Amino acid sequence: MATITVLDKVFESYIPHEKIEAVIEKMVIEMEHNLADKNPLFLVILNGAFMFAGDLFKKLHFPAEISFIKFVSYSGTQSSGHVRQLMGLDESVEGRTVVLVEDIVDTGISMEKVLEYLSDKKIKDLHIATLLFKPNSYKKHFKIDYIGLEIPNDFIIGYGLDYNGQARNLKDIYKIVH
Repeated sequence: MATITVLDKVFESYIPHEKIEAVIEKMVIEMEHNLADKNPLFLVILNGAFMFAGDLFKKLHFPAEISFIKFVSYSGTQSSGHVRQLMGLDESVEGRTVVLVEDIVDTGISMEKVLEYLSDKKIKDLHIATLLFKPNSYKKHFKIDYIGLEIPNDFIIGYGLDYNGQARNLKDIYKIVH
């Protein structure tokens, strides 16, 4: 199995890009069934979800818009437990169907903060889409409408996910070895 070193950590190949693409295709089919007539706004949570959102958005075959917000919670390989908003909405979401696009939901703390941020925005219909979900780490109770893959509680990088700002540009996903 291929390994790479990023800063002071070693990672091994975990999810190849071909599998990521297949998972996104499956998610798009579900979304087309549920969202095609709603002109949804895909609200991407930066930084990690940018690659997933770009690939997802390119595959949609119905009218939709995309925008970005930015929240941070990680330091090194651990969630800090403290979530900060760095960039908010530029447009109104009142009366809209909104799909929050996240790279990974683990504890759910970050997503909960995003949901709190959006709670007074009078959104008509809110959906959550995540490429990766860690059910063994999840501590919240909100519904995640679209889940690409369920994974164990390993620290991962690549395909938008980083370790101290590094490795977002990798097309495959890698998990930490040590």
